[in-house]
Amino acid sequence: MAEIFENVSLRNLNTFGIESRARRFTRPKTKDELIAMLQQNPAAGLEKRVLGGGSNILITGDVDALVIRYDDVSMDVVRETDEHVWLRVGGGHNWHDLVVRCIETGLAGIENLSLIPGNVGAAPIQNIGAYGVELAEVFDSLEAVELSGGEVHAFSSEECGFGYRDSIFKNREKGRYLITDVVLRLNRKPDFRLDYGDIRSTLDAMGVEKLTIGAVSEAVCRIRRSKLPDPARLGNAGSYFKNPVITEKEFEKLRGKYPVMPGYPSGAGKVKIPAGWLIEKAGWKGRRIGETGTHEKQALVIVNYGMATGQEILDYSAGIAAEVESKFGITLTPEVNIW
Repeated sequence: MAEIFENVSLRNLNTFGIESRARRFTRPKTKDELIAMLQQNPAAGLEKRVLGGGSNILITGDVDALVIRYDDVSMDVVRETDEHVWLRVGGGHNWHDLVVRCIETGLAGIENLSLIPGNVGAAPIQNIGAYGVELAEVFDSLEAVELSGGEVHAFSSEECGFGYRDSIFKNREKGRYLITDVVLRLNRKPDFRLDYGDIRSTLDAMGVEKLTIGAVSEAVCRIRRSKLPDPARLGNAGSYFKNPVITEKEFEKLRGKYPVMPGYPSGAGKVKIPAGWLIEKAGWKGRRIGETGTHEKQALVIVNYGMATGQEILDYSAGIAAEVESKFGITLTPEVNIW
């Protein structure tokens, strides 16, 4: 059974670099270790919370709970055809390391999701996405362990209820499960997605003559590094807010007032607005209050300049949302999880 520790600092386990202490903390390395710990319930009466790579979380104080960091990094092929490979990956595996390994073995489908921070087990919760690709497109199934008693449950793609940066694990079933492994259906032949963001122009600047999934991955990495601060140097959790989705009618009305407002079709008469544009036009890009601020190159990223508390960052984000609501009548929703 996994060992349980008391009064553990989480500062180095969240990319905001927030100082917080967990009342109890454990790091099971296998599903069996996790199940045994949950069934024996050595921390009876304490809430159980799952901490993955710590890259999509804002901790606002000490955590009076048993915090579980799942460390299974296993990987194996469960099925193959001439077109696809089904790969099972442990929930503790670093996401970008998985992308790199897939590229090295010629498996396509997640190259556009390069350099997204966090672990594999968190990817379905958020239905991670970037540069025209979402996890749901390559997702097959997952297994998750119920935190209340250690029962194992399997979920298909349909049962996960994927939406834009959303799934049942982020709303209806939030806090109920720990995702132990994910099965992805990857492609032997690439289906290149190059029309989102600056991928094509970056590939041109790289002088790429023969298009490969490795080249696409490198282009995405270059774009992300040029826009997003490295959490190892400047605490942040990447994109703090979701890009809001409004109706086409609402968008046209706003376009009458703000003719250059960008918008992208989001299906069923909906339009997605870049949250970064709204935040910048509301005057928050590059702003700083104390140890908290908005990144100078990307308004969607809130940063910790050193010793900000989680509550200070939360208050700062509330100020951004209030001003965007006042100026545009659009509600911003956090993409990060608030503890």
